[in-house]
Amino acid sequence: MEPRSLILDMDVGVDDSVAILYLAARPDVRIAAVGSVHGNVEAPLAAENARRVLELCGLDDVPAATGCWRPMAQELATAGWVHGEDGLGNTNQPPPRRGPSGEHAVAQLIRLAHERPGIYEVVATGPLTNLGTALVMDRELPRLIRSVTIMGGSADGVGNAAPFGEANIWHDPEAAELVFNAGWPITMVGLDVTMVTRLEEPELAAIAAAATPQARFATAILQHYLGVYAKSFGGRRICPLHDPLAAGIAADPTLVTSALDAEVHVSRDGETRGMTMIDRRPKYMEAEGRRGPFTRVALQVDSQRFVDDLVGRLTRPLPGRPD
Repeated sequence: MEPRSLILDMDVGVDDSVAILYLAARPDVRIAAVGSVHGNVEAPLAAENARRVLELCGLDDVPAATGCWRPMAQELATAGWVHGEDGLGNTNQPPPRRGPSGEHAVAQLIRLAHERPGIYEVVATGPLTNLGTALVMDRELPRLIRSVTIMGGSADGVGNAAPFGEANIWHDPEAAELVFNAGWPITMVGLDVTMVTRLEEPELAAIAAAATPQARFATAILQHYLGVYAKSFGGRRICPLHDPLAAGIAADPTLVTSALDAEVHVSRDGETRGMTMIDRRPKYMEAEGRRGPFTRVALQVDSQRFVDDLVGRLTRPLPGRPD
């Protein structure tokens, strides 16, 4: 069976980095390219961080392209307080051996989609500005991409960057509305499922005890992140797995145990700006004017199976590498 070919679109901070480490350890997926976007950090730094993680995983030949530096219709905002000013927990990692490619992430996405129609699957774990811009530039794109998995939004309307807005959607609601309604096969992995899929103390201890490069790197960059989330978990140094879970579902869709096929729209006004609005009416309502397209909204996932798999892959040598 051919590995899944993935294009990653990321604002590479701490949990994006763990997602890359996880995917690099799966022989059933192939990371074809990474595109950076604003969000956790500014887009150029996110591209540099992608290069750092790819090189750690022995994926020196995978290109990382710098993408959109700001949202479509609001000011740039970043989250250094969550991910560290360097996006990697203020660990001051050495520079990558080579820098990002000279191609723009949007151009990279469009080019790859045309070179191999129907092959590439997109995993988007940052604001959706690159994808929205690509849709504006190329109306054929939804036909050329096999699927899109998004870490973003929430099925219950609860946010984190704003009362109703999950960060990735809230950072660029205009782009998110374009992406959710482009007509390509799309899975939404929202806060409902990522907040209950966590690294607890035993899993973190297992990662910290491992000697693999990816476990050592993950342990280092997670320290600042754990400190931030301790404020939400009563002082316990644990953390949700937002971006890694979306990566896991892209690689293994059976991790989703309950889902809803529904229209998703994004509020772009007032206090609810950035909220994902999910039409839960049954499909038979299509006769009353509902036309879709439908998003597969994850409602429940096999969290423990994913966490066990993540820990196992971080603590074992990467495929083809002895260390």
